[in-house]
Amino acid sequence: MKDNVFIDARVAARSGDELAAERYTTRQIVTRIWHKHLRPHGVLLGCGILAMLLTAATTGAIPFLIQRTADDIFVQKNADMVVWITVAVVVITTLKAVSEYVANVTVGFLGHRFIADLRLQMFGKLAEADLGWIQTVHSGRILSGFLNDATLMRATASRTIVTLCENLLKVVILVGSMMYMAPRLSMLVLLFMPFAWLMLSRQRRKMRKSTTKSLQETGDLSALVTQTLQGMRVVRAYKQEAQEEKRASQAVNRALEYTMRGMRARALSSPAMELLVGLGFAAAIYVAGIKGVRGDSSLGHFMGFTTAALLIYAPLKSLATLQTQLQEGVAAACRVFGIIDRPSKLVEAKDAKPLNLTKGEIEFRDISFAYDPENVVLNGVTLTVPPGKTVALVGPSGSGKSTLVNLALRFFDPQSGAVLIDGQDIKDVTVSSLRDAIGLVTQDPVLFDDTIRANIAYGTKPLVEEEVVAAAKAAAAHNFITGLPRGYDTRVGEAGGLLSGGERQRIAIARAIYKDAPILMLDEPTSSLDSESEAKVQAALEKLMQGRSVLMIAHRLSTVKKADLICVLDNGRIVEIGRHDELVSKGGLYTRLHRNQFGISGGLEPASSDEERAVAVPGE
Repeated sequence: MKDNVFIDARVAARSGDELAAERYTTRQIVTRIWHKHLRPHGVLLGCGILAMLLTAATTGAIPFLIQRTADDIFVQKNADMVVWITVAVVVITTLKAVSEYVANVTVGFLGHRFIADLRLQMFGKLAEADLGWIQTVHSGRILSGFLNDATLMRATASRTIVTLCENLLKVVILVGSMMYMAPRLSMLVLLFMPFAWLMLSRQRRKMRKSTTKSLQETGDLSALVTQTLQGMRVVRAYKQEAQEEKRASQAVNRALEYTMRGMRARALSSPAMELLVGLGFAAAIYVAGIKGVRGDSSLGHFMGFTTAALLIYAPLKSLATLQTQLQEGVAAACRVFGIIDRPSKLVEAKDAKPLNLTKGEIEFRDISFAYDPENVVLNGVTLTVPPGKTVALVGPSGSGKSTLVNLALRFFDPQSGAVLIDGQDIKDVTVSSLRDAIGLVTQDPVLFDDTIRANIAYGTKPLVEEEVVAAAKAAAAHNFITGLPRGYDTRVGEAGGLLSGGERQRIAIARAIYKDAPILMLDEPTSSLDSESEAKVQAALEKLMQGRSVLMIAHRLSTVKKADLICVLDNGRIVEIGRHDELVSKGGLYTRLHRNQFGISGGLEPASSDEERAVAVPGE
């Protein structure tokens, strides 16, 4: 990338923004912020506006004090006015200081309250967002939205409040003072303002585009840092430190380039305003100087006007550059509101009722599902999990086993067909009651950076110490937990990284045991355990599964021999169903899987290609 401060460098073109759901106009953004985030704090906002009004009024009084000081003290030699003007200056500057403090604190609180509300809304939306969308957006980019985009919105909102209130009031009062003192001179100073406004308006679109790109690149950098930290062992094992540093350098430089584009657009506003206002001020000085030479204007009159003209410069420049500043916040708001406003495909019915669980029968009725039109996962699957029975799902990778579990938990809705529990379509019951009835243990255990106790008791069920310990013992986890320095108060680290894979899995199993749900979803829960722990956990699971409806995903066929029913899936369809001995004797896909896994001759037939062979052979 070229190192050039003043000329845009060529950078890689970006694809669409994953966070922005739609295009928002500046008017829509400003109106929304006003109605939903500022107007509810009307009393506090009113106090801030009053403080700004007082600040503007005291600022407008300064030119008159300068005028009186020059005329009454230095020209007319009036000694009595010295005390009065001194007292007036002290009072006005004190009022100005107090009002500025109140205005700054008020605007600061409104800005930070605004950012807090936005982050709460974003987090709430993400907690309920479609998993399909969540899986397509890197967590680093979402984290960037929380930190960078929302913060930029707060800064812009605070500047907008100050600009539209305090600076606008200052401009109105100071222009009034100037017009009162010298109308013609005031017109000369303000003559060039429309030209400045038009020139700065042209920078608006460029500012918004560059800010959007900069935020996207910052999100990419956050994603890169996140995945590098998560995969640090792989990075070092394959000696890719230099490659990752190169990728980081590219992301940082792209973000720098887009940031500089916005900075150049913003930086243009100040010198442009200085130049044009300076030309007007020079014209006013020339006219006032001619009048002063002729004796048509007093020294105090000129000094008062000059003071007002100098004081109006800063707020007038701030107002004129509002459009470019506002586009930074608008670009960030498009991404933040894109998260908050993203429609959810998974909607709970308005008349949804709690799940009436009587037997625990699960029925998949003619289910078809696809993550996208070109990726059909399930095609007309019909399966029943009888009450209190264990049904195992086996088959090659990508055959749809995990999707069935996701549909039963209503993480997704099928394109056609229905999932029923005790004859009730799960679309017609509350999501909360559905998930209260189901316990889940995944193949990759998910732990949170909290204590072991909190991870076992994770959920809506109240924490009972005795039950936590009992669940840990049942999951063969109690002994290793008590061997840790802080026992059940030990923090597990990010994603449970301070524990081994087997220890994490046993904590996850203890969590399911603690929940004691009548329906269990097991995704190869013993895959990460050693032989001794697996035997203990398997015995605990067998006790736990008694009297419960269980849907189990299994890759190791040794774990499904005791299942009441085994369902074999292939390419999104059920190709075989029955008990272990029955399926082994049929000579179908299950037989080939069984022979291959246990090293029996006559296993899987050779695949037609390397890719098919990789799919056909279960990974063990």
